[in-house]
Amino acid sequence: MTKTKEQVHYNMQRIKNKDSEIERLLRKALWVKGYRYRKNVKSIFGHPDIAFIGKKVAVFCDSEFWHGYDWENRKNDFKVRQSFWIPKIERNIERDREVNAELQRQGWTVLRFWGTEIKHNISECVKRIEEAITNDKKY
Repeated sequence: MTKTKEQVHYNMQRIKNKDSEIERLLRKALWVKGYRYRKNVKSIFGHPDIAFIGKKVAVFCDSEFWHGYDWENRKNDFKVRQSFWIPKIERNIERDREVNAELQRQGWTVLRFWGTEIKHNISECVKRIEEAITNDKKY
């Protein structure tokens, strides 16, 4: 079913850049285990979704679409407006690399989780965060 320009515009306006379902799931799992964190900290480069400031651990919850999961195979899936979407997603991927590099340069441990990782294996995500916080283990 083809959507009108107005329907597409309406849908795109409702996409959240913070407090997404995957962020809320991961934050809730951390909170239940007693971990306290800051969310969407603007003073930290890249504005991590979850930050443990004292431990210098930054956590990003990346959706597959916007952050280019399996990009080399998926970029061919775009049938409409390829000249817009492909560069947009590729710039997001590039920006993620830049954010990782800058935070690591500043001494942060950076963890990135795909939405499906969070939804289907949240305990492993929490475990990796716990290890980064408690053991200063680098990923």
